[in-house]
Amino acid sequence: MTVIINARIYTGEQTIEDGFIRFDRTIEAIGPMSKFEEIAGEEMIDAQHQSLIPGMIDVHIHGGYDVDVMDGDVERLRHFSRQMLQEGVTSFLATTITQDWGNITRALETVREVVAQDDTTIVGVHLEGPFINPDYAGAQPHEHIVEPDVEQFLKWQKAAGNTIKLVTYAPERPGARAFEEAVRLTGAIPSAGHTDATYAQNQAGHVTHGTHLYNQMRALHHREPGTVGYCLLTPDVYAEIIPDGIHSAPEMVDFAYRMKGADRLIVITDAMRAKGLADGEYELGGQAVFVRDGAARLENGSLAGSVLTMDAALRNIIAYTGCSLEEAVRMTSVNAAKELQLTQKGSLSVGKDADIVLLDEALHIQETIHRGTRHRITNGKESTS
Repeated sequence: MTVIINARIYTGEQTIEDGFIRFDRTIEAIGPMSKFEEIAGEEMIDAQHQSLIPGMIDVHIHGGYDVDVMDGDVERLRHFSRQMLQEGVTSFLATTITQDWGNITRALETVREVVAQDDTTIVGVHLEGPFINPDYAGAQPHEHIVEPDVEQFLKWQKAAGNTIKLVTYAPERPGARAFEEAVRLTGAIPSAGHTDATYAQNQAGHVTHGTHLYNQMRALHHREPGTVGYCLLTPDVYAEIIPDGIHSAPEMVDFAYRMKGADRLIVITDAMRAKGLADGEYELGGQAVFVRDGAARLENGSLAGSVLTMDAALRNIIAYTGCSLEEAVRMTSVNAAKELQLTQKGSLSVGKDADIVLLDEALHIQETIHRGTRHRITNGKESTS
């Protein structure tokens, strides 16, 4: 048993200014220091009034650290999963890209195998494409884009061991209504993205999630609100946001925050293989990607994911919007867990997984705890204790 004392704890529901948290694999006790009682033999860590937050959740990430989900390699995917701990990420959705159907199947089978080992930070799959609008493809390879296909989706959900939790698709394409129903029946969430859907078409599809807000979706217009307008104006829609200052200007991130509030924005990275590596030439979906000055682009200039880390995203969302750390915790942990029904994740309370992040005053990661195992972070790298 381990206990952290003298911490400012952001549980996701409340803030404990001077508190303790006791845990093994799950959280055993949490509360103010006034109620703390030491247990003989337990390991005690003095947080010295630094901040504790729930482990962060990234629902849209293709890769990083020279690994891509589409590599379809179990050991490389496990390596990537471990690397995410240095960013304070204890849960994420391994995100695919539009590709040859066989490549997607292999990637999904690989995720299923890794998740089955039950020691990973991967909690499911975000199937991004191929059921999208080719006019809004962005970095999604055009040659593999298809119309929404119920039969193929069900095959992929089976290949993934029913771990597909989020599906990016275009609600305006033929067959979308039947597709949405099939996706929901498996427990996954249809998400509007890479789409030219009007406000009315999103309404018809009862869309409740928007993929990387603003990017590759029908824009806001004063006579037709588009997918952007739908995501911003519809109260029950969760909208992903990439706060890297590249995909969206900081002012537009702030605009989304003012429109949606902290309870319906979900911070993501949309990161690709080059995250954590030097500038240079990399690959995404079989395409050459050039990374320079923090931006990843195809040869034609289209953005191709990001190299954003989740801890930087946490700091950026606060800097861009002026939100509190308590609100940032909702956008980096709480909201994703609620939407995806990750009942053991997203907040700090008794019985939940001991997924905890220790932050210094500048909001840099000092330690990430994943299911009770401590990972100390030094110079951006983790070492397991």
